[in-house]
Amino acid sequence: MLEDIRDFRRLSARCLTAGQPTSAQLAEAAAEGVEAVINLALPTSDHALPDERAEVERLGMRYESIPVHFDSPREEELERFSDLVDSLSGRKILIHCAANKRVSAFVALHRVRRLGWPAEKALEEMRAVWEPDPTWRDFITAALPTAHYPRRNAGN
Repeated sequence: MLEDIRDFRRLSARCLTAGQPTSAQLAEAAAEGVEAVINLALPTSDHALPDERAEVERLGMRYESIPVHFDSPREEELERFSDLVDSLSGRKILIHCAANKRVSAFVALHRVRRLGWPAEKALEEMRAVWEPDPTWRDFITAALPTAHYPRRNAGN
Protein backbone atom coordinates (compact mmCIF):
# COMPACT_ATOMS: atom_id res chain seq x y z
CA MET A 1 0.00 0.00 0.00
CA LEU A 2 1.13 3.54 -0.66
CA GLU A 3 0.40 4.36 2.98
CA ASP A 4 3.20 1.92 3.91
CA ILE A 5 5.87 4.07 2.25
CA ARG A 6 8.04 5.76 4.86
CA ASP A 7 6.44 9.03 6.02
CA PHE A 8 3.76 8.88 3.31
CA ARG A 9 1.48 11.93 3.18
CA ARG A 10 -1.55 12.55 0.97
CA LEU A 11 -1.48 16.35 0.83
CA SER A 12 -4.37 16.54 -1.62
CA ALA A 13 -6.13 14.37 -4.19
CA ARG A 14 -3.31 15.20 -6.63
CA CYS A 15 -0.23 15.54 -4.44
CA LEU A 16 1.37 12.65 -2.57
CA THR A 17 4.69 12.85 -0.74
CA ALA A 18 6.84 10.15 0.81
CA GLY A 19 10.20 8.66 1.54
CA GLN A 20 11.72 6.17 -0.92
CA PRO A 21 9.08 3.86 -2.43
CA THR A 22 9.81 0.28 -3.43
CA SER A 23 9.26 -1.02 -6.96
CA ALA A 24 5.95 -2.55 -5.83
CA GLN A 25 4.85 0.76 -4.32
CA LEU A 26 5.65 2.58 -7.56
CA ALA A 27 3.39 0.08 -9.35
CA GLU A 28 0.66 0.84 -6.80
CA ALA A 29 1.14 4.56 -7.43
CA ALA A 30 0.66 4.01 -11.17
CA ALA A 31 -2.44 1.89 -10.51
CA GLU A 32 -3.80 4.72 -8.33
CA GLY A 33 -3.47 7.17 -11.21
CA VAL A 34 -0.19 8.88 -10.40
CA GLU A 35 1.04 10.47 -13.62
CA ALA A 36 4.46 11.75 -12.55
CA VAL A 37 7.12 10.96 -9.97
CA ILE A 38 9.55 13.61 -8.74
CA ASN A 39 12.59 12.30 -6.86
CA LEU A 40 14.66 14.70 -4.74
CA ALA A 41 16.97 12.01 -3.34
CA LEU A 42 20.44 11.21 -4.61
CA PRO A 43 20.95 7.97 -6.56
CA THR A 44 23.15 6.89 -3.64
CA SER A 45 20.53 7.58 -0.94
CA ASP A 46 19.40 4.82 1.39
CA HIS A 47 17.19 2.28 -0.37
CA ALA A 48 17.45 4.07 -3.73
CA LEU A 49 16.28 1.91 -6.62
CA PRO A 50 19.03 0.97 -9.10
CA ASP A 51 17.16 2.45 -12.10
CA GLU A 52 14.10 4.22 -10.77
CA ARG A 53 13.65 6.21 -14.00
CA ALA A 54 13.29 3.02 -16.05
CA GLU A 55 10.85 1.51 -13.56
CA VAL A 56 8.69 4.63 -13.41
CA GLU A 57 8.64 5.08 -17.19
CA ARG A 58 7.89 1.37 -17.74
CA LEU A 59 4.81 1.92 -15.55
CA GLY A 60 3.70 4.77 -17.82
CA MET A 61 4.53 7.64 -15.50
CA ARG A 62 6.78 10.62 -16.13
CA TYR A 63 9.98 10.68 -14.06
CA GLU A 64 11.90 13.75 -12.94
CA SER A 65 14.94 13.84 -10.70
CA ILE A 66 16.33 16.85 -8.87
CA PRO A 67 19.09 15.43 -6.66
CA VAL A 68 19.26 17.59 -3.53
CA HIS A 69 22.23 17.03 -1.23
CA PHE A 70 20.72 16.83 2.25
CA ASP A 71 23.55 18.78 3.84
CA SER A 72 23.54 21.58 1.25
CA PRO A 73 20.14 22.38 -0.33
CA ARG A 74 20.30 25.17 -2.90
CA GLU A 75 17.94 27.90 -4.04
CA GLU A 76 18.36 26.80 -7.68
CA GLU A 77 17.06 23.32 -6.79
CA LEU A 78 14.03 24.82 -5.03
CA GLU A 79 13.28 27.02 -8.05
CA ARG A 80 13.61 24.08 -10.43
CA PHE A 81 11.32 22.06 -8.17
CA SER A 82 8.67 24.79 -8.07
CA ASP A 83 8.81 25.27 -11.84
CA LEU A 84 8.36 21.52 -12.29
CA VAL A 85 5.45 21.30 -9.84
CA ASP A 86 3.80 24.26 -11.57
CA SER A 87 4.23 22.56 -14.96
CA LEU A 88 2.49 19.44 -13.60
CA SER A 89 -0.49 21.38 -12.24
CA GLY A 90 -3.67 19.35 -12.52
CA ARG A 91 -1.81 16.03 -12.68
CA LYS A 92 -1.53 13.51 -9.87
CA ILE A 93 2.07 13.43 -8.66
CA LEU A 94 4.18 11.52 -6.17
CA ILE A 95 7.09 13.53 -4.80
CA HIS A 96 9.67 11.61 -2.80
CA CYS A 97 13.17 11.60 -1.39
CA ALA A 98 14.77 9.15 1.03
CA ALA A 99 12.70 10.10 4.10
CA ASN A 100 10.27 12.88 3.01
CA LYS A 101 12.42 15.52 4.69
CA ARG A 102 13.74 17.33 1.61
CA VAL A 103 10.33 16.95 -0.02
CA SER A 104 8.31 18.25 2.92
CA ALA A 105 10.53 21.35 3.15
CA PHE A 106 10.42 22.02 -0.61
CA VAL A 107 6.64 21.55 -0.75
CA ALA A 108 6.17 23.92 2.19
CA LEU A 109 8.35 26.57 0.55
CA HIS A 110 6.55 26.09 -2.78
CA ARG A 111 3.23 26.66 -1.06
CA VAL A 112 4.44 29.89 0.55
CA ARG A 113 6.32 31.31 -2.42
CA ARG A 114 4.13 30.24 -5.33
CA LEU A 115 0.71 29.63 -3.79
CA GLY A 116 0.67 32.39 -1.16
CA TRP A 117 0.16 30.20 1.89
CA PRO A 118 1.05 31.60 5.32
CA ALA A 119 4.43 30.16 6.36
CA GLU A 120 3.18 28.61 9.60
CA LYS A 121 0.37 26.77 7.83
CA ALA A 122 2.65 25.55 5.04
CA LEU A 123 5.25 24.28 7.50
CA GLU A 124 2.72 22.23 9.53
CA GLU A 125 2.92 19.24 7.19
CA MET A 126 6.71 19.36 7.18
CA ARG A 127 6.75 19.37 10.97
CA ALA A 128 4.56 16.27 11.00
CA VAL A 129 7.54 14.54 9.37
CA TRP A 130 10.50 16.26 11.03
CA GLU A 131 11.84 19.35 12.72
CA PRO A 132 14.60 20.70 10.44
CA ASP A 133 18.19 20.79 11.59
CA PRO A 134 20.19 24.06 11.54
CA THR A 135 21.19 23.66 7.86
CA TRP A 136 17.59 23.30 6.77
CA ARG A 137 16.31 26.00 9.17
CA ASP A 138 18.81 28.41 7.60
CA PHE A 139 17.79 27.35 4.10
CA ILE A 140 14.08 27.74 4.89
CA THR A 141 14.65 31.11 6.56
CA ALA A 142 16.53 32.40 3.52
CA ALA A 143 13.86 31.06 1.14
CA LEU A 144 10.85 32.48 2.99
CA PRO A 145 9.62 35.81 1.65
CA THR A 146 9.37 37.12 5.22
CA ALA A 147 12.96 35.99 5.92
CA HIS A 148 12.22 34.34 9.24
CA TYR A 149 11.65 30.80 10.36
CA PRO A 150 8.33 30.53 12.23
CA ARG A 151 8.90 28.90 15.59
CA ARG A 152 6.51 26.40 17.08
CA ASN A 153 4.28 27.76 19.78
CA ALA A 154 5.32 26.89 23.32
CA GLY A 155 3.91 23.52 24.27
CA ASN A 156 3.92 22.14 20.72
